Amino acid sequence: MSGKRRSKHRSGCPVSISLEVLGDRWSLLIIRDLMVRGFRTFREFQQSGEGIASNILADRLRKLEKSGIITSEQGETDKRTVNYRLTEKGIDLAPVLLELLIWGARHEETGAPCAIIESMARNREAILAEVRRRWRERDPRPLQVNGQWQLP
Repeated sequence: MSGKRRSKHRSGCPVSISLEVLGDRWSLLIIRDLMVRGFRTFREFQQSGEGIASNILADRLRKLEKSGIITSEQGETDKRTVNYRLTEKGIDLAPVLLELLIWGARHEETGAPCAIIESMARNREAILAEVRRRWRERDPRPLQVNGQWQLP
């Protein structure tokens, strides 16, 4: 298929190949912050509260961009600022992140309120449609504000 990397993989297994690209927590948290929190800049990612070191953040942003999951562009108001955005390949991870969120909240101790998680589980398609709409229309509003979900 066109657009796929032509590097040597350990195996032809899709799970193995996906983990080669996304197999560390930082990459998925960066994607989460782009998709859910509306973060766009290096500084926002660094101040996310996850404690990522600047060298690790820079490395993961480079890898995600090289893999075609994110793209970078100059800031509209400040040309010295770099804004990151998910590509179509990146936004296709929305169902994966939603399922990880639901799974984690159901099976581990988290700060996510049970009622919201169950509502999200029941309304998967509407949430995913809203995520895609915001991405497609470049709607900068985050889905989560101060820990509160802004659901459709």
